[in-house]
Parts: sequence; C-alpha cells; structure tokens
Amino acid sequence: MSDKSVLPLAAGLYVVATPIGNLGDITYRAADMLARASVIACEDTRQTAKLLRHLKLKVPLIPYHDHNAEQMRPYLLARAASEAVALVSDAGTPLISDPGFKLVREARALGLTVTTAPGACSVIAALTLAGLPTDTFYFGGFLPTKIAARKVAIAALANIPATLVLFETAPRLVAVLQVLAEGLGDREARVVREITKLYEEVCGGRLSALATQYKKTPARGEIVLVIGPPDAEYVADVIDVDALLTKALASMSLKAAVANVTAATGLPRKQVYARALSLSA
Repeated sequence: MSDKSVLPLAAGLYVVATPIGNLGDITYRAADMLARASVIACEDTRQTAKLLRHLKLKVPLIPYHDHNAEQMRPYLLARAASEAVALVSDAGTPLISDPGFKLVREARALGLTVTTAPGACSVIAALTLAGLPTDTFYFGGFLPTKIAARKVAIAALANIPATLVLFETAPRLVAVLQVLAEGLGDREARVVREITKLYEEVCGGRLSALATQYKKTPARGEIVLVIGPPDAEYVADVIDVDALLTKALASMSLKAAVANVTAATGLPRKQVYARALSLSA
C-alpha cells in the first residue's frame, strides 16, 4: 500500500489492531487507517516501524507506553481534537494488557470521536486453537511477579466457572504451571506458543504434566495459557472452604485458620492456604 495521495482521516482517536506475528494478518481497513492517520501512538516505535515498512507507509510515530503514558496522554488528546491519532500496540489489539484504555476513557470524556479497527487478538486466537470450552472464558492477563501475590491471584481464579486465559513469559512458565496446578487443581490446559508465526505450537495436558515437560525442554517465544474450567465438585469444595475460612479467620490467625480448615476438610494445605490468602487480602 502506498502512502501517497491519501485523504486524511477526520479528527479523533483510532484504535487499530495489528498482526500478532504474521504481517499478512493486517486488515485492509486497519492499513487504510494507518495510512491516513496524522500520527501513530505505539508501544515501541521500532516494532511499529517494521509494520509500516511492510505496508510501504511513512507516518510519524510517537511512543506511548506504561513508562510515559501520564506525560504523553494530554499531548495525544490535544492532537486528537484536531487530527487523526491512531493507537496501536506492539502486536494484536490495543488495550489488552497495555495502557491504552486510559487514553480511550479520557478521549470519550472530552467528547472526541473514538473508532476501532478490529483484528488480530492473541486471546481469541489461543482459544480457537486450544480445543477447550469457549462458551464462557475469563482473561486474567499476566499473573503477578511476586510469588505471594501470584498465589493470591490464582486463588481468586480458582472458583471462576470458565476457561481461563493468561499471558505468560517463557522464563516463568514452569514455575507458573506448577503453582497453577497447586492453586487450581490439576486441570486440563494448553500452552499456546508463537501464534501465527513459523513455529506456532499448541501443547496440551494436565498442568503438572506440562510443567514437567517444559522443565525438560524450556519454552521460547510468546505464550498464552488456556486452562479448562473447574468441575462442579471442585467449585463446591472451594465455596465450602471459603465459608469455613471466613468463620475461622474471624476469631483466629491465618495460620491457625488454615490448620483447622485443613484438618476439617482433608484438602491439601496449599489449596486451603491459597484460599485463605485470597480472603484475607
């Protein structure tokens, strides 16, 4: 696509989905919006520049990411009042685990036009590849880095009656799979890697088996975890444990409450402890 002789877009904010990996996944409408925008706000100018070279476009790029969002947002909003500002992420759909939602929220508060060009999204792509239930799913983004906070987050996910979708990094994968197996039960899951790229891969099995597999052969690349929903019996167990822990925590320490509920239910202490952390957070 050439950037010559194109009419500029009307003023406003344009949320544009870009390819996850395969540049051929750009839509005609997204390419047209990028060609006609006055400026493109992006997470990494080097990454977006690759896409623009593929499309044979020359459009000014402005970095907009977690570290500069507070300073750049007023500038971008001011420009969007009189020009077309396109917002992209490094890959896939903006606002999914990036700071874009605040820009959209404030643009709407100011009465600016906000338009989207939907396209690639790794969450949906992973669900289509996983072969796990898709009628109800919950996207949890990245789990916390700190171990204690991660366990609390996983405990909060344990009784959600839906397929779970999480982002993860290759270096953390084994540790996260192990703690997921402890906190959720050893559910059926998929490690979906390098979606749309040359080495796209989907590996399935129980969480513990996947942890063992990737400990032997470390994963590389971009990873999405898709985890099957809990069975009805597990959800009932979690609800019962929550009720017992809530009562116990009202009159004793967390350690004592965990010990009492573990003894009363016969459930693994790690599972009870994770629920106690979630309830007391």
